[in-house]
Amino acid sequence: MLNLNLKYVDEYFDSEGKLKDYKFKYPDNFNFAYDVVDEIAKAEPDRKAMVWCNPKGEEHIFTYGDLKYYSDKTANMLRQKGVNKGDMVMVILKRHYQFWFVILALHKLGAVIIPATFLLTAHDVVYRANASGTKAVICTGEGDVAAHIDEALPECPDVK
Repeated sequence: MLNLNLKYVDEYFDSEGKLKDYKFKYPDNFNFAYDVVDEIAKAEPDRKAMVWCNPKGEEHIFTYGDLKYYSDKTANMLRQKGVNKGDMVMVILKRHYQFWFVILALHKLGAVIIPATFLLTAHDVVYRANASGTKAVICTGEGDVAAHIDEALPECPDVK
């Protein structure tokens, strides 16, 4: 067993083995994607991490090794597109499994994730992007989302 939790928390038990208290311990540079997901992937790459399914009956099973692989690829692509530490990135991916690759990739880059609903109109996107200084938008191609983003972009000078 990996017992990764013991790296980040001190647990105190009574004589009956019941948890009485705990104290968190983590470095200032803690990064969930590297320090948790990638550590599990390194120790147990074939361990099941996520079962994704949708109303259409599609199902995908991902291991921690898969999450590391795809989040690394996504982080590299985003870095090549200019996404860096501290950048604001709006993410509108409905319930797609790719959401998890993107979220972990953004953690790895140190970018700030702005999760947004797929119900936003162009007006909503303009407001949120300009209020937050959004540098990039990652969105689904389903429905009207991409069209609303395209319509909003001329009014969003920070989005690259």
